[in-house]
Amino acid sequence: MVRTVVLTRQVQKQLQKLPRHVVVKLQAWVEAVETEGLEAVRKMPGFHDEPLKGKRQGQRSIRLSHAYRGIYTVKSKGEVGVVRVEEVTKHVY
Repeated sequence: MVRTVVLTRQVQKQLQKLPRHVVVKLQAWVEAVETEGLEAVRKMPGFHDEPLKGKRQGQRSIRLSHAYRGIYTVKSKGEVGVVRVEEVTKHVY
C-alpha cells in the first residue's frame, strides 16, 4: 500500500506561484494518500484520478481545479512522485 508522496523540486517551485486553492487541494490529496492509501484516494470522486495515454502512459492525473491538473507516477519503491502541476485550458483538450 502506497503511503509516501514525494514532490519533485519542480513542483515545490510551482507551488509558490500557483493559486492558493490549487495548493490547498494538492496538500489535501497528499495528506489523503499518506493517511488512507493511494487506492482508497483513487476512488474519491473529488480528485478525478485517471490514467494518462500516449506519451504520458504510466502517469496519472488528478484534478486540482478546472484549470489545473497534478501529474504523478507510482514508483517501484512504493512511493508516489508528483511530477508536475499543469495548467490546462479548453483549447488544449
